[in-house]
Amino acid sequence: MNKFAVVLTYALLAIAASVSAGADDSLPAWAYPVNPPGLKPAPDDGSMKRVPNSDAAFTMTQIRDLFSPPDWHPDSHPSMPDVVGRGNKPGQFACGFCHLPNGLGRPENSSLAGLPASYIAQQIADFRSGARKSSEPASLPINLMIAVAKLVSEQDTKIAADYFASLKPSSWIRVVETEMVPKTKVGGWMLIADGSGGMEPIGQRIIEMPENLERTELRDSASGFIAYVPVGSIRKGGELVTNGAGKTPPCAICHGADLKGLGPVPALTGRSPSYIVRQLYDIQHGVRSGQWAELMKPVVAGLSEEDMVAIAAYTASLAP
Repeated sequence: MNKFAVVLTYALLAIAASVSAGADDSLPAWAYPVNPPGLKPAPDDGSMKRVPNSDAAFTMTQIRDLFSPPDWHPDSHPSMPDVVGRGNKPGQFACGFCHLPNGLGRPENSSLAGLPASYIAQQIADFRSGARKSSEPASLPINLMIAVAKLVSEQDTKIAADYFASLKPSSWIRVVETEMVPKTKVGGWMLIADGSGGMEPIGQRIIEMPENLERTELRDSASGFIAYVPVGSIRKGGELVTNGAGKTPPCAICHGADLKGLGPVPALTGRSPSYIVRQLYDIQHGVRSGQWAELMKPVVAGLSEEDMVAIAAYTASLAP
């Protein structure tokens, strides 16, 4: 069995076990995109792909190699250690494939750039122990993360955590308040335009999608995302974050006055709003537990889904 098959087998077994336990019927599906059954990537035509402002060139097979992520912009980050840039152990693919060499991540996973190393290491431990899961049993990105966490060594965990903690976060997500959004479908475990050109009301959702789908599919770490949020949600989120609006303690107590982290507590600014909503929802529903999540449970207990959308819209709108 090859290295990818080992990890994929773990992930599929986790999905099967979780699905058998039943999914959450109240789940905000827009925040937990799941690829439709049978979705497969287009075949590799063998041509060399390129992206703006890069001298590199890769085939689609190389771009999809979980053990050697494409590094389009090597000058934008320090030299990657093997655990980040090369998955060279059975069942352990490169951290930089999902989280990107610059650590900015994508909506289906997490931005790691600049997070405290101790926090990153704790999340690996929580994935390994089962303390951190997803409210969506069919989430392949989370189940792959759980599988990898069970296999990665403590030494490699520290190396990866130190690398990502050393990176400087940058603006990656453009937040736009709107009443209407493009009609979307799920592709690559994220929302993408469905190709019809149609529009629909946003409702109480966040529609986070690539600014440039082609570059995102090429895993270009210089091409970010746009997050459409309901009109007025940024202002409402600011009130909730700043004074709690009678529903929750001010976020600054733990996350710092500027929400850019405090000690081992992570920053909230400029992060994927879809990701933030998933974490608030998972903690509220007892799916994500562990050392820091336990402190968050009373904080999120009184939040509605609309509140979560507002908080995520506000924090994503802030410069990291």
